[in-house]
Amino acid sequence: MTATIDSLWPEPATALDDDRLLELYAPPADRTWLRMNFVASLDGAATRDDRSGGLGGGGDHRVFDLLRRHADVVLVGAGTVREEGYGAMRLGDDAAAWRIDHGMPAHPVFALVTRRLDLDPASPVFTDAPVRPIVYTISAAPADRRAALSAVADIVDAGEAEVDPTRVRDDLAGRGLPRIHAEGGPSLLGAFLVAGAVDELCLTLAPTLEAGGAGRIAHDPRSAPTGMSLAGVLRSGDELLLRYRAVS
Repeated sequence: MTATIDSLWPEPATALDDDRLLELYAPPADRTWLRMNFVASLDGAATRDDRSGGLGGGGDHRVFDLLRRHADVVLVGAGTVREEGYGAMRLGDDAAAWRIDHGMPAHPVFALVTRRLDLDPASPVFTDAPVRPIVYTISAAPADRRAALSAVADIVDAGEAEVDPTRVRDDLAGRGLPRIHAEGGPSLLGAFLVAGAVDELCLTLAPTLEAGGAGRIAHDPRSAPTGMSLAGVLRSGDELLLRYRAVS
């Protein structure tokens, strides 16, 4: 059963259908736009049992799937790909048909970020990919892993010792992929905040208190205070789905 989602602000409405949700989450059409999507508990935990998927309910899962429809590219850190059990970036038939109807390819590109190239080229992430993935890494990454992954993905150096988020963003835009949808993890969000490369945060506030040792949604040793403006509040049961845009 599809989770019911209501709008609380700025325009109250009940039982939003997918078309209305897609309208609300549509990114700007005239510029490069990098959106981050996360879930967190009331006490700030970003994961349960080391996975973020355990925190979200039906509304979060519904929006999670819909957000990919607008994306030219889905960007994820390699650690999150491994921990969350990602497969190929292959959308369902309805989502693919919607994208084609809106003049987009059936599936977004999958882009991964990793310094060590610690990815399995035989993983379904690559072998079942409907579009050749992109892997962003550093020039010092291991040569043997680079050679193995080059057979199944485009390997792009985006820094010497660390992946530079600005170079990643600019490279994607240069490839004609300006609508960038990022799904984590915390280190990726932290680095992109430090670089000033985040335009929007979609945050599901899960109605649970977790305690334990789970980290926050953003992690980086460098501080990066980033002003955000509230753009929308949705509700699905006891979940709140919040949308914030960076203050320019």
